[in-house]
Amino acid sequence: MSSTHHIKGRGAQHNTANKFSKYAYVRAHEEGIDLADDEGEGKTTYIDVFPKSIVNPVVSPDVGMDFSLNPYQGCEHGCVYCYARNTHPYWGYSAGVEFEQKILVKQNAVNLLRAKLDNPKWKPRSIALSGNTDCYQPVERKLKITRSLLETFLEYQNPVGIITKNALIQRDIDVLKALSEKNLVKVAISITTLNEDLRRQMEPRTATIAQRLDTISQLSQNGIPVQVMMAPIIPGLNSHEIFPLVEACAKNGALQVGYTVVRLNGDIGEIFSRWIHQAMPDRAEKVLHQIAEAHGGKLTDSRFGMRMKGEGNFAVMIKRTMEIARTKFLSGREMPPYDFTRFRRPDKGQLSLFG
Repeated sequence: MSSTHHIKGRGAQHNTANKFSKYAYVRAHEEGIDLADDEGEGKTTYIDVFPKSIVNPVVSPDVGMDFSLNPYQGCEHGCVYCYARNTHPYWGYSAGVEFEQKILVKQNAVNLLRAKLDNPKWKPRSIALSGNTDCYQPVERKLKITRSLLETFLEYQNPVGIITKNALIQRDIDVLKALSEKNLVKVAISITTLNEDLRRQMEPRTATIAQRLDTISQLSQNGIPVQVMMAPIIPGLNSHEIFPLVEACAKNGALQVGYTVVRLNGDIGEIFSRWIHQAMPDRAEKVLHQIAEAHGGKLTDSRFGMRMKGEGNFAVMIKRTMEIARTKFLSGREMPPYDFTRFRRPDKGQLSLFG
C-alpha cells in the first residue's frame, strides 16, 4: 500500500503481523488485484463465538475495576490508539484493520453471566462492561446483548460499571435508571477531544462529540451517575484541551473526569505511528517524541503505577492542569458508592424484570 493511500472509515491504515500465526497477509501488487476486497474498506464481518467463561478478574492496580465482561472482541469504532487492539491476535486476527473489521460476538454472554452469578462462590463485586472493547459499538443496536446483560445485572442486583463512547447507551436509560435507583450502576463516557475534525480522524466510527455531551446530559438528568474519561491524552493532539473539555463535561452534568496519558504498547506503536505520519506528517515526529518523553524515552511503559499517567515534565503538567480543572469545574461532586448489600439470586421461575 502506498504511503498516501487512505483507508476510508478506518483508524488503522494496515494490518500488523500476528506473532501467534506463521502466516501473514501481504499486498503482492500495489494495485491490490491480489485482494478479494480492499483492505479495510469492505464490510465488517461479525463472527459468533461461544467462550466457556466471560467474567474476568482485573489484576491491574492501575484500573479501578474488580471484574470485566466483554460481549464483543474487536471494535468497529476504529480508535487508532486503542490498547485493546493487542488482544485481537490471540483470536487469530491482526491488531490493525482486522481489529475493526472482524468483530467477535459472544452469543452466550448472558448465559455465562447468569452461571457466574448463580455460583455459590460468587460474592457481589462490581463488573465492568467492557474494560476492553466498547459494549455499545454499532452492532449492539441490532443484537442488544449489552441490554440483556444490564437486565440480568438488575435481576440479580449486582453492581455494574460501563465505559463507552457511543450515544447508543441512551437507548437503555430505562434499565440504567432502575439500576441507579438502587446504587448499582456507574457510567463513564469516553471523550478525548472537543475538536470534531480530530475525532473523525482518530476515532472514525464513534459518536460525535455533541452526541457524547448530550449523552452525559441525558444520563445525568435521569439520575444516572456519569463521569468522563479523557483517555488518552496525547501530547500535541489533545493535551491543550483539558480545561475546555472538563468545563464542557461539568456543564452537562458529569460528576468526575479521569484521564490517562497515551502509551503505544505492543502493535499500537506501529499502528499509531503509521497513522499519524499519514494523517499529520508535519507534526508526526514531534508528537511521537513527546509521547516517548512521557514514558522514559519509549513509546510505551508496562510498569504498574507509571504506565497510565506517565512521568517527566509533560506528565506533571498534565496532572497539575487536570487538578486545577477539577477544582474549578467539579468541586463538591463525586460518584456515589455501589450498594453491594442488595445482591440476590432470583427464583428460577421468576420472570425477567424487563421483557
